[in-house]
Amino acid sequence: MSKHQRDGVAALTLGAIGVVYGDIGTSPLYTIKEIFGSNTGVPLDAAHLIGAVSVIFWGLMLIVTLKYVSLILRADNRGEGGIMALTALAAKAAGNTPVKRVTLLLIGVLGAALFYGDSVITPAMSVLSAVEGLEIISSGFKPFILPVSIGILIGLFAVQRHGTAVVGKFFGPVIVLWFAVLSITGLREIMQQPAILAALNPLYAIRFLSHQGAGVFVVLGAIVLAFTGAEALYADMGHFGKRPIRLAWTGLVLPALAINYMGQGALLMRDPGAIVNPFFRMFPESLLIPAVVLATIATIIASQAVISGAYSLSKQAMQLGLLPRMHIHFTSIKEVGQIYIPSINWILLAGVLLTVLGFGSSSAMAGAYGIAVTITMFITTLLTFFVIRHGWRYPLPLAVVATGVFLIFDAVLVISCSFKIIEGGWFPLTLGACIFIIMATWRRGRELLIQHIRQDDPELLPFITALAEDNMHRAARTAVYAVANPDTVPQALMHNLKHNQVLHERNVILTVVFHDVPWIPFEERLQVEALVPGFWRVVLNYGFKNTPDIPKALASCHTQGLDINLFETSYFLSREIVIPTKGTGMAHWRELLFALMSRNSRSVVDFFHLPNNCVIELGTRVQI
Repeated sequence: MSKHQRDGVAALTLGAIGVVYGDIGTSPLYTIKEIFGSNTGVPLDAAHLIGAVSVIFWGLMLIVTLKYVSLILRADNRGEGGIMALTALAAKAAGNTPVKRVTLLLIGVLGAALFYGDSVITPAMSVLSAVEGLEIISSGFKPFILPVSIGILIGLFAVQRHGTAVVGKFFGPVIVLWFAVLSITGLREIMQQPAILAALNPLYAIRFLSHQGAGVFVVLGAIVLAFTGAEALYADMGHFGKRPIRLAWTGLVLPALAINYMGQGALLMRDPGAIVNPFFRMFPESLLIPAVVLATIATIIASQAVISGAYSLSKQAMQLGLLPRMHIHFTSIKEVGQIYIPSINWILLAGVLLTVLGFGSSSAMAGAYGIAVTITMFITTLLTFFVIRHGWRYPLPLAVVATGVFLIFDAVLVISCSFKIIEGGWFPLTLGACIFIIMATWRRGRELLIQHIRQDDPELLPFITALAEDNMHRAARTAVYAVANPDTVPQALMHNLKHNQVLHERNVILTVVFHDVPWIPFEERLQVEALVPGFWRVVLNYGFKNTPDIPKALASCHTQGLDINLFETSYFLSREIVIPTKGTGMAHWRELLFALMSRNSRSVVDFFHLPNNCVIELGTRVQI
């Protein structure tokens, strides 16, 4: 490997440490405290401390190292990761069976919907747990914990519109410092109580779990807090690549986490009274204020990662037809992945603030944290099975072995977190259910809308063949008609003929198709077909991570025999006004919801980067 390549890998590894591992890296703030909380009933003695830390260590080894780092990172969709990319990959690998494809799509959409619930819980839980360190400094700070947390969160969401390009440069070094502090404080405690090193023996983990009896699920519901953030390894694979993510985990993150959890266990073996907040009790009193400041910055970075993930997921969902179009601001001229979606930002902020005010403390919020993450982890493993079996074409026994053990682990964690539904787990599930309904309604509504348009519109070829033979006056310009169905006559074309009684010299029937792959190469993006004199059919193909730009694409049509002067081009768009009707289709309330989303969706003018002064929109009322 050349020096340039090494420098590139080093830079990506540093970036991965800052963005990918912020969430799981801040789990030591609250995990041990919750395992030995009053609701779990776990005795605070040496045997149970060693056993609990052993479960955490081997959970990190099995769930994160073996499952995500070794297996899941291999399931890339043209270099991209995340639940939507994996869903598209699994659905494609499963074959052309419509039922199987739709089922896998629905499973993936459920996982994506639950990610939004995690996007609300993670900033609230992380920032609140860090600011609660003020109470360790002085009990007089307790009344200020909520106001300070709310202020930080409002500030965090308020600066999102400026993008993460500048702040992102500091993410890596700060989180490296954070992991260094985790290691140093942990080693300091381990040296005073080296008996905690027995936790490296997996027998202590097995013994700990077996002795819990029926309460094992309650205990695991707290231990799972140590694994939240594991999905980020896969979700951010497209930004950093597999190798930097693996190097960061094995070289720094895993050792630092293991040392710190053992350090907290060693501290509690020596001083059980530190259970009030074992993380901050590892610091000398003189360093508590810097520790709280560093922890707060680390949790802000962890929150930033999941917020950015929500933007990326929303964009992918829009491209795949699962969400209505929304305004997207690109915050970097270099990185297309750095985006800001105002509507998602403020919805997330409202949810985060309601979460903080509703739960009031990180301990109360712990009941809500975990259920959405574990279900998403289970879905990821399930989808990976279809990729291994049908995409990689591994034998069925091998595919079952590769994923079956992890499915069992994930199922146990889901069951464990389900015991916390009453305590707060209902909250992210409710959020996820609402998002799932919105996505499913939008997708089904668009299907019904296109079906009704196809029923009412005449076939394209006979219609334009008759027009080509007519001596109707032709305007010396190019007309582009954007349509969802390229085989029927565009509504805008019929309206133009009916009301303006004019036909353009060049008429382009344009269809934009979003595929279930992240990227479509530029050379495969454009298809031009001459139909009859004066008419062409153009198909533009995009992946769900591409940014559609119609004028830029049309300028390339000359390579396939169609010269278009963009300064003499008009874009005719049909804007459907949805009229809900009782009867077939969807439930009436879902039709009303779809009509509301359709009215408030972003105009295709902005979405496709069309010039405002060259667009003519013609409305069409469609009953569904």
